[in-house]
Amino acid sequence: MPVHYLTEVDVRQILTMDMAIESVEAAFRKLSLDEAVNIPRQRCQTDQVMLHVLPAAAKTLNAIGLKAYTTGKFDAKFHVYLFDPKIGGLIAILEADHMGAVRTGAASGAATKKLARKDATTLGLYGIGRQARTQVEAICKVRTIAKVHVFARDETKRIAFAAEMSKVCGTEVIPVGTPEEAAKGMDIICTATSSREPILFGKWLSEGTHLNLVGSNFLGKAEADAEVFKRATLVALDSKDQARAEAGDLVAAMAEGVIGWGDTYDFAHILAGRYPGRQTPQDITVFKSLGLGIQDVAVAAKVFKKAMELGIGKKILD
Repeated sequence: MPVHYLTEVDVRQILTMDMAIESVEAAFRKLSLDEAVNIPRQRCQTDQVMLHVLPAAAKTLNAIGLKAYTTGKFDAKFHVYLFDPKIGGLIAILEADHMGAVRTGAASGAATKKLARKDATTLGLYGIGRQARTQVEAICKVRTIAKVHVFARDETKRIAFAAEMSKVCGTEVIPVGTPEEAAKGMDIICTATSSREPILFGKWLSEGTHLNLVGSNFLGKAEADAEVFKRATLVALDSKDQARAEAGDLVAAMAEGVIGWGDTYDFAHILAGRYPGRQTPQDITVFKSLGLGIQDVAVAAKVFKKAMELGIGKKILD
């Protein structure tokens, strides 16, 4: 059986944010319909390296596979492995650094499309890394954003980021000097940082805000304080099962007694219409994103299919 290899360059040629949002939405709907399986991230480690594995399958998306990556005192390397969904066997390996950033943005795009007010026009952003870039790109795909306030501790880098993203997204991106300025008065807020301590505080939120919390996927990290969850009308999770093991900011809020697991919802069921989303323009809605294998596999399957149509990629085994 032939096995194809797609590099980062190959993936960048094919993958668009629109394609990623469509794939992620399809993955969530399949989860709600019990037509997909997502296994929460599994981790193991040596003294120097941690291995992260996210398996998933969706029969009606014709996709089965896993994302695997290692972290340590080096640059992380991400790959998605796809298998033949009918007869088994490895069919493709895709380098997935860029893909992972895009699918994370796409998940926030899907959540914002469903939960944010239709008239939302302003975005507050925490972070200036690759994940932050795709957050802005995805939000601008699903809402008409007139202004973005971005905060990061490094002034020089946040100014450069604002100039770059203003051109990329065709909207005004303003670097702000305090974290409060990135939240106050904003219709949508995204956190995409590596912070271990809260950088977003509930007292700064305006009525009607939608939040995407995407930076933390370890119990020891928390980007938002407990007051954020106390004020939220709706807390949606990309996966309750995965959140129990990884959502540090949410678990910290639970420890303070401001929210319980029964107060949270799997976003897949909200997207599919099984549970209501935003009820009023004044609601504060939260989407806690951890990153799911089913998202990676769904996006990778779409990219691989397009690559075969275009003749992109390299055959490494016959």
